[in-house]
Amino acid sequence: MIPRYSPKDVAALFSDENRFDTMLEVELLAAEGLAELGVLPAADVATLRPRRPVIDAAFVAEVEERELTTNHDTAAFVDIVQAKIGMPEGAWIHYGLTSSDVVDTALCFTLTKAMDIVITEATALRDALTRRAVESIDLAITGRTHGMHAEPTTYGAKFALFALQVQRDIERAQHARTAIAVGKLSGAVGTYSNIDPVVEAFVCRALALVPVPATQVIARDRHAELLYACASLGTSMEQFALEVRLLARSEVGEAEEPFAKGQKGSSAMPHKRNPVLSERLCGLARVLRGYLQAGLEDVALWHERDISHSSVERVVLPDALQLTVYMLRKATGLADGLVLHPDRALENLTVGSLGLVFSQSVLLALVESGMSRDEAYRIVQRCARQAVEERRNFREIVESDDEVSLGNEVLARAFDAQRLLAHRGRFLDALMWRS
Repeated sequence: MIPRYSPKDVAALFSDENRFDTMLEVELLAAEGLAELGVLPAADVATLRPRRPVIDAAFVAEVEERELTTNHDTAAFVDIVQAKIGMPEGAWIHYGLTSSDVVDTALCFTLTKAMDIVITEATALRDALTRRAVESIDLAITGRTHGMHAEPTTYGAKFALFALQVQRDIERAQHARTAIAVGKLSGAVGTYSNIDPVVEAFVCRALALVPVPATQVIARDRHAELLYACASLGTSMEQFALEVRLLARSEVGEAEEPFAKGQKGSSAMPHKRNPVLSERLCGLARVLRGYLQAGLEDVALWHERDISHSSVERVVLPDALQLTVYMLRKATGLADGLVLHPDRALENLTVGSLGLVFSQSVLLALVESGMSRDEAYRIVQRCARQAVEERRNFREIVESDDEVSLGNEVLARAFDAQRLLAHRGRFLDALMWRS
């Protein structure tokens, strides 16, 4: 991932230093498990951890240099570790293991840590949307379907629905975190031919992972599920950001992104306050969905394993998790700082819509007066068309129509936005986590 979209805490998890350090921890735990089982000499194994090499940039460079000869990064890693620990004790590093035992278990451990950050940040976004829902539940705004005026809703209802969607994403992320919190140390084709299952259980317990049956590699549907959780979060953020973009249009003007002192909206037009963050979130959501496609294609491998997934995962897993966290933090800032313009929203709802948002209410009032629905629909549709063509208030036209005989009280009720929004509190009732 390019530095622009790389949160430092997540990027650190996927650094070469952390990758090799986690692999080394798996190697040491495996040796200690074998010693407890009596397979390896306990005295030799006791010297391994005190001699543990420091995994820094210099160590990474040594592994890369060694890989020029081995053409195998894990083999190069093992060679350097053994050399630094020293012989003969260093020979017990990687005893009975295959590369995927170490690489897959270390990767899953790292992915669980990254998913913990994702879940924390997703919860922060949900809570920000919840706060905005509570504070704006009474602020009326025009609901739109097909991009056209429909009936009144509220800002708070919009925020609440976004919060509910993110909550479902959190649940998906938690499930994906559980699915990836696994490990395997079962050898070349997963049959424990040269290592006892007890060792696998020992290592996984130390890493808070669950040992699972596997071939040479852990099944990749687990990794695909994680990528789906990220892509789903990205799509939810895209939906929220798209709403901001639509409400921020000049002709709508019902919301706008926060604009900092000194910020410039355009290099050429000083008046511009473009929804650039929202547009960025929409664009990056596309990238996350692309990573999911790659992850799904990694699931089907030849027989007990091939290596076609490895090169893909070195790119898509770190990138997807870094990008997800980056987007979540930006989306939370957007939710917290979004500027609402309720006066403009009310103007659009009443004056701008010509009152057409109350057409269904008038239709129902006519049906209640004894008209057939089809006849009432025809009358309301005609009046609505006249209002649009003449740019006149819909209520005025309804009141003057010869076929409409509704009293003032009935009309007042039909054109009462608060009546239509009487049940808006149900949106907040659905936010079960709200304190």
